[in-house]
Amino acid sequence: MNNNGGFTLIELILVTVIIGILAGMVTLTFTGRAEEARKRAAKGDIANYTTAIDLYALDHNDKLPGSLDELVGGKRKYVRELNTDPWGSQYVYQVQGNDYKIYSAGPDGQGGTADDVTSTSVIEIE
Repeated sequence: MNNNGGFTLIELILVTVIIGILAGMVTLTFTGRAEEARKRAAKGDIANYTTAIDLYALDHNDKLPGSLDELVGGKRKYVRELNTDPWGSQYVYQVQGNDYKIYSAGPDGQGGTADDVTSTSVIEIE
């Protein structure tokens, strides 16, 4: 019997199959985690903008800013800079009377769809 200390073809195939199975399990575990992280980042940005808007209103006799740009300019900066959402779009800011709405258009980049992100939850369109 010749024992040269190498691996047999069966052993190499078995190790390759085991590595493939483990890689598949890891991939399944992390699928969707990146999108969830983007949604959480957007919610955090929106919460920061909400706080800045509320502070702006306190300093300006309950007058809301006309746009998010007003939070950066002026005598007092309420935010250092305006960020884009995790998908590369601008956050949407709408003033409605004495109230406002701020949200991200989400992964599809289209406002008013089911994947829009607000500070509290994903907007459900009926």
